[in-house]
Amino acid sequence: MPLTRSLSMSSLSGVLPQWEDDELPVNDLLLFEASWEVTNKVGGICTVIQTKAKITVDEWGDNYYMMGPYFEHNFQTQVEECEPPQPAVGKALEALRNNGCQVHCGRWLIEGSPYVILFDIASAAWNLDRWKGDLWHSCHIGLPYHDREANDALIMGALIAWFFKELTDELGDRLNVVGHFHEWQAGPGLILCHFYNNLHTFDIDKEAGDRQIYHRYCLERAAVHCAHVFTTVSQITAVEARHVLHRQADVVTPNGLNVKKFSAIHEFQNLHSICKSRIQEFVRGHFYGHLDFNLDKTLFFFIAGRYEFSNKGADIFLESLARLNYLLRDVTVVVFFIMPAKTNNFNVESLKGQAVRKQLWDTAHSVKEKFGKRLYDSLLKGQIPDMNAILDRDDFTIMKRAIFATQTQPAPITTHNMLDDATDPILTNVRRVGLFNDRCDRVKIIFHPEFLSSTSPLLPMDYDDFVRGCNLGVFPSYYEPWCTVMGIPSVTTNLSGFGCFIEEHVSDPSAYGEDLHRGPAFRSADDSCNQLTQFMFSFCQQSHRQRIIQRNRTERLSELLDWRYLGRVSVSLDLRQQLGKHTRVSKVRLNRAYCLQFGFTQV
Repeated sequence: MPLTRSLSMSSLSGVLPQWEDDELPVNDLLLFEASWEVTNKVGGICTVIQTKAKITVDEWGDNYYMMGPYFEHNFQTQVEECEPPQPAVGKALEALRNNGCQVHCGRWLIEGSPYVILFDIASAAWNLDRWKGDLWHSCHIGLPYHDREANDALIMGALIAWFFKELTDELGDRLNVVGHFHEWQAGPGLILCHFYNNLHTFDIDKEAGDRQIYHRYCLERAAVHCAHVFTTVSQITAVEARHVLHRQADVVTPNGLNVKKFSAIHEFQNLHSICKSRIQEFVRGHFYGHLDFNLDKTLFFFIAGRYEFSNKGADIFLESLARLNYLLRDVTVVVFFIMPAKTNNFNVESLKGQAVRKQLWDTAHSVKEKFGKRLYDSLLKGQIPDMNAILDRDDFTIMKRAIFATQTQPAPITTHNMLDDATDPILTNVRRVGLFNDRCDRVKIIFHPEFLSSTSPLLPMDYDDFVRGCNLGVFPSYYEPWCTVMGIPSVTTNLSGFGCFIEEHVSDPSAYGEDLHRGPAFRSADDSCNQLTQFMFSFCQQSHRQRIIQRNRTERLSELLDWRYLGRVSVSLDLRQQLGKHTRVSKVRLNRAYCLQFGFTQV
């Protein structure tokens, strides 16, 4: 299958000089980064581009733009509309608007406030059939009518290519343009900007055809071979790309994080405690009426990302949790699955649980105030209060009514109403392994089929805060490119980018997490499940002090993955070395059919 979340392709226009100094001449360059997830949260790529935005803006300033699709809700809630600082960019955008294509520009309201250019797919859909024909005549890639995602990707790619043509015509020789394209959805833009047709030399990937994604694979493969610089986020995806896409990665650019450093260890630990208490409050509501386990002896595990059941290792994880359930005695583990799926609303029982929890809190505070006042009055009189009389009948009535309100069925597995409950992979396997949140179960499951947000009425926490409040992240993934290292230990695989990175740069990975081998190339699925089960069981047996020590070690490790280090190395050094090789590149080169369509002269 295509390496759709692991690759990035870079192209450029203009004549680039050989750079011999140590600094990239960003004043003479415009950098455009294209991704389907700019202002559009779909998976991990959105987190990648968000977290490295500040370090890129610090280095490139107003010469840096992100490009993606326009969605009205995302634009209204995340973007402050404004005009671009370069007149040439503004004129290129205006040229598209004058031809009936809607395009929006503004500042993305994230750290760094980068400029974004968002293309309205629907406004240009009138030309889809022609662009499909051009794609077929140019490189023999056909897109089926029913694949809306691929069709939308082609429209955005055509608009990006059109924009670049207008921009380079306006700029002339004043500035050079660098384009950085993420994932296969952004690939059509690179293909239409710069394409040479040599696909006939490649063998057709039967597996892609069997999975009915051959056209997507072809788009990605063509984009890879059109790029001047081809990068992957790990050595493992570089190996896959060499065999599947028939091109060796020029540069491996690991993904990083915005790492918040603390002046003292206790500040970091206090933040973990605060975030954990917020998760505990949610758990109290979710398990109301069945909160028969000690939250002080409860650990929080999580897995998060795109809902790809096998690729993300949710199958391995669930099987291992079922085995862990038989081993645990005194410790309870609450496991969160944070993976977006099709839902129609919040689960009524989940919302009711949080309402009941709030009611109990208010009742307890009301009784506490009465109790405290009467106790205080009695002590002022020099009397030891009669504890049986200090609370009257009404107080007991209020408390009993609150207790009766907590009587309910076992806590729900999901926080939302699932549209495909009967066929959902996670729920189907939960039924298979029998983890139903019964009182006897020491492993409890909470499936949250939506990305986390601080504005949620159910679990009002941003992802970063949620992760900090958990005890362990579990990522038995085939292609997980990075893991959120915010002082939280994690277990991952040596088949993922993050696992390989840690294996290469850390002498003792077991002090921070476990390198879990999985897959037929290394060991059987059963062996992988046993290994993961044993790791989680050993983690549960650690003392509170041991977990604190491990979190401190992991927090120190996070500096290795900071964008302040990886971003400058990747952007400056690698681009200087790789892009500097291309000294005979002219302006954006469009394929002939595309140029004829818009009346351009091919350059």
